[in-house]
Amino acid sequence: MSGLFHSRRPNSARRSYRDLKRSGPRYPVGQGHRLKHPSDNSFSERRKSAESARRQLIAKFESAPKPTDPVMQERLAAREAVASARTARRAERDAMKAVENDRLLREAAALAEVAEAHHRAEAEARQLEANNRIARVVADEAARKAERDRRYAARKARRA
Repeated sequence: MSGLFHSRRPNSARRSYRDLKRSGPRYPVGQGHRLKHPSDNSFSERRKSAESARRQLIAKFESAPKPTDPVMQERLAAREAVASARTARRAERDAMKAVENDRLLREAAALAEVAEAHHRAEAEARQLEANNRIARVVADEAARKAERDRRYAARKARRA
């Protein structure tokens, strides 16, 4: 543990915070190092620089083109033309989408109608098959009863 403040040296050899603070600045000092806002300029110099910056800003805004200038009028007209063309394209695109949606709805309705007809035909076929099966079962049962009755009659005839 050989830190800056906590070392195993005797108290006389320890460096204190005050000693570190007195050792000087941690940033480079010299000709190449300049502060962003040097503190040696006076109030009047700062006021003059602020006034000149304000004048430059005002001159910049005064030299900007006015809305009544022909160049600005041309730009505004071009901007409006682009906006109207954009709205026309949007309207055309919306109309095309509506036509496509109508076509898709008609196709979906036709497909649903075909599917419904197919389901109806399948249901009718199932019902017909069930009716045929029932008819066969009834016919087989009637044939069995007829055979039983014939055997019963033959037995009675033999006994008599």
